Amino acid sequence: MNIFVGNLPFTASESDLRGLFAEYGEIESVAIITDRDTGRSRGFGFVELAADARANEAIRDLDGTELDGRNINVNQAKPRS
Repeated sequence: MNIFVGNLPFTASESDLRGLFAEYGEIESVAIITDRDTGRSRGFGFVELAADARANEAIRDLDGTELDGRNINVNQAKPRS
């Protein structure tokens, strides 16, 4: 399952997200979206977990938790339309 992680601190790294989601099973991919021109974080990213049941646990447990002073939003990613 692909998970959207929003309201990330601009200092957050992919390894920070990997650490946050590590207890929820196998992580297939992690990406923090960056601005094409500046290369700076846009404040959101995606984590893909192998097991949907564990991904739902991660969404429930991590939504609203604090990461470097910001409360992150964690939801199931919606496909681009």
